[in-house]
Amino acid sequence: MFQVLTAGLPQQRQARIAVSALFFLTGFCFFSWATRIPDIQQKLHLSEGQLGGLLLALPIGSLLSMPVAGALVGKYGSRQILLVFGLLYGLILPTLGLAGQTWILFTLLVVFGFCGNIANIAVNTQAVFVEKMYGRSVMASFHGLWSSGGLAGSLLAWGMQKWHVLPYQHFLVSMVIVFIILAVNINHVVRHDDKTSGSEEKQPLFVLPDKFLMILGVIAFASMICEGAMFDWSGVYFRKVIHVNIAVVGTNAFMSTMASFRFLADYLKLRFGVKRVMQLSGGLIAGGLLLAVVFPYFTTAIIGFLMVGAGVSSVVPLVYSAAGRSNTMTPGMALAAVSTIGYLGFLFGPVLIGLVAQVSSLRASFFLIALMGLSIAVMSNRVKN
Repeated sequence: MFQVLTAGLPQQRQARIAVSALFFLTGFCFFSWATRIPDIQQKLHLSEGQLGGLLLALPIGSLLSMPVAGALVGKYGSRQILLVFGLLYGLILPTLGLAGQTWILFTLLVVFGFCGNIANIAVNTQAVFVEKMYGRSVMASFHGLWSSGGLAGSLLAWGMQKWHVLPYQHFLVSMVIVFIILAVNINHVVRHDDKTSGSEEKQPLFVLPDKFLMILGVIAFASMICEGAMFDWSGVYFRKVIHVNIAVVGTNAFMSTMASFRFLADYLKLRFGVKRVMQLSGGLIAGGLLLAVVFPYFTTAIIGFLMVGAGVSSVVPLVYSAAGRSNTMTPGMALAAVSTIGYLGFLFGPVLIGLVAQVSSLRASFFLIALMGLSIAVMSNRVKN
């Protein structure tokens, strides 16, 4: 089918379509899980604090993968790694819905996070190579497809919840969709990865990032705290604070603007520069969260979550695009180094929400996350256009 749809297209265009589909896949797979978190919480009778501890598992798995992700991509190529860990990512998904005990689900989430992050490093490495083929910024559009996949996963979850489909049955359907997308597109991505810039020496498992990559990593850290909070807690916030039965509506609001604004980010970068785009992004994140916290009503919360989605949309794509152009590491190693710092945000964000909510309230915890948006605006002053 892919050959029929792309017949006559240039190789770079075929690669872009295939990589776009695989970004869609990774977003769809992740949000198939994330949108059913409130149901899992109810099934296992977890408090906010217990849920926050459970949600540590996925970023722990992601962090455990960091020392090996760049090395695996460098040794075997991003295409091969994407195939293997894409399959594993989808395969583990149904087991999350079958877990009947917290410790079992925690263990499975560690594996889910491990496989998912290696797949993400591989597909972002592919995106860097496609950018080089085009000679211009296209990274944000790929992340827009990731968000579109997440939105599709959220919409599917909404339907499954409405029809009272159990999480594991929903996840089985999602797994089949993931396998189909992977099978159709994997042979049309970039087949040969670039080697180290100016060097054929063997790369170590992990290299400390230089000052340029460190700044990018810290910005990614703040952004991923915000993303992690929205991914894992937006449904809980709408169910327990806004009192909406179909909690996925908050996630869908966030994802809709996150996806759509990512398709504008490459243009905005060329028009206004990286610094201004990131400053605006930080302001939207902070303003949206404050609106949802100060005015905890359905309409204002929806508007606030729409603002947060727009703000978060461009930060990580711009950071990854810049990291992929590093002169000191291969794209896979540079992305792994920046992601290591950034994913600490996924590690601390959901836990911080749970702990603060346990001793105070969800509204108070979301207020603290708003400060991360302000920090992005401030740190963006150190980024060169």
